[in-house]
Amino acid sequence: MLIARRADTRARADFATWKMMAKLNGLSALPPDAQGFLAGYKKLLEQTSEAEATEATIAELYKSYYLEMGGAGNPPDVRTRSPEPVADNVTAFRRPAPKPKKTGFFGAAAVGGTQKRPLPVALIFACLVVVYVSIKYYWR
Repeated sequence: MLIARRADTRARADFATWKMMAKLNGLSALPPDAQGFLAGYKKLLEQTSEAEATEATIAELYKSYYLEMGGAGNPPDVRTRSPEPVADNVTAFRRPAPKPKKTGFFGAAAVGGTQKRPLPVALIFACLVVVYVSIKYYWR
């Protein structure tokens, strides 16, 4: 059953990719087997609706992938065995509560979110005095 699920997922993903590439005029870049499946899809599309042609093509892809992945015999029907009540375990998305804005010195929070606290003026002045005195001392 694990091989069947993987084959079905791969078939659906590959078919969607190939179909999109065909719409974007990238059909020549696809491998020959993909081009063959898309040609069969176009033939089915002329005879049936798009949904039926898509499911039939995916079913063919699924069979080939199932055999390629090591499955034996006819592949099991994966879609009918999926559990029906999928929506029971779905949680509604809730937007997180907005964070309160921090107020900084002189409206710094309005300019940027995470700014550091500015150095006190006295510390800057003390550093300038030390630099000035050290320069005067070394020049003598």
